[in-house]
Amino acid sequence: MAKTSSVEKNNRRRRLVALKAAKRQALKAIIMDQSLPMEERFRAQLKLAAMPRNSAKVRIRNRCEVTGRPRAYYRKLKMSRIALRELGSLGAVPGLVKSSW
Repeated sequence: MAKTSSVEKNNRRRRLVALKAAKRQALKAIIMDQSLPMEERFRAQLKLAAMPRNSAKVRIRNRCEVTGRPRAYYRKLKMSRIALRELGSLGAVPGLVKSSW
């Protein structure tokens, strides 16, 4: 069995979240609607629980686009602090000026 990297797993999760987002949202709307009967809301809750865990948005981890590192992630630039520093020193990040590091 081939070992998959965490970056590949995360990308698979992103695709699954995008694929199942509408269905999850519809089920959650049914669950939260207090005007519906309790049985119908419970059935929706069971359907939501039966969906793949990786289709939940909270399972996605922000990772650096350059290195795949999960920590010290800058959302605006989609990279970690280490990759940002390296590319910043090379002048590859537009608008980033090296101060003193």
